[in-house]
Amino acid sequence: MIVFDLSCSEGHRFEGWFGSSDDYADQKAKGLLACPACGSAEVAKAPMAPSVPAKGSMRELSGGDVTQLATGEMPTEVKKALATLAKAQTKALENSTWVGDEFAEKAREMHYGEADEGPIHGRATRDEAEDMLAEGIAVAPLIMPVAPPDELN
Repeated sequence: MIVFDLSCSEGHRFEGWFGSSDDYADQKAKGLLACPACGSAEVAKAPMAPSVPAKGSMRELSGGDVTQLATGEMPTEVKKALATLAKAQTKALENSTWVGDEFAEKAREMHYGEADEGPIHGRATRDEAEDMLAEGIAVAPLIMPVAPPDELN
């Protein structure tokens, strides 16, 4: 895993965890990156300070785990937290319908009684999300990126 400091066009800074630099580039190219604070899809790598490992290239964590900082290994607690979040999101999306780029349109149809209500997920621009929130439509970004079903192997 590799951690990048990221920033959005609105100046928010946050971390992104990726399997590799190519994984980051692939997610960025597919538009899967978004700022967790404002939802902006205009995300780029932010300047980062170099990772300087503790003496002996190791650091003792509070739980007693020893993590190799020089290799960039993810701490066990972080792995568990990410796995828990991924499982919770997967469970929440089990009965949800992927609507792709029609998310804003479908959400509005349900909100205004033009379509039956039901859980949906898809893509929306920051402006679309802000407009829906202003209309009283409850929307939230997903915690983990979701690949569109038609793009899965």
